[in-house]
Amino acid sequence: MSFTTSKIVVPVDFSGESPHAIANAIRIAGDASKLHLVHVLLPLDTVSPGVLLGDVSDDARRKTVTEKLNSLAAEHGAAEATMSVLLGTPGTEIADYAKDQGADLIVIPSHGYHGVKRIFLGSVAERVIRHAECSVLVLRRSDAD
Repeated sequence: MSFTTSKIVVPVDFSGESPHAIANAIRIAGDASKLHLVHVLLPLDTVSPGVLLGDVSDDARRKTVTEKLNSLAAEHGAAEATMSVLLGTPGTEIADYAKDQGADLIVIPSHGYHGVKRIFLGSVAERVIRHAECSVLVLRRSDAD
């Protein structure tokens, strides 16, 4: 199968599946510079103690996550990738980012939640599939049988 891509969005949640997604995206793209590694932070609750006391801010969180994203990328051969830390609801933010960047593909790992856990946690991959305007490759868990 041949698939030409100029931009691939790879959502990163820092789970054990993130390196697997990065490696697969590099294999598809042939060049890590075509990747956009994206992490989405949930908005802070304005009444949470950290916000009220001024100890926690979105800017501080973005800075910390950007450093971790850069480190993860460097460890897995994707230092040339574009890094973005967004704020909002993960599924829709990822789909909107891909659209705004003109991405050809989103490569997202599946955590394989099912049953009650899926009902409560939802499925970011499912939301991305529903909202994305480009192709979405959902990877099977690396530890799946």
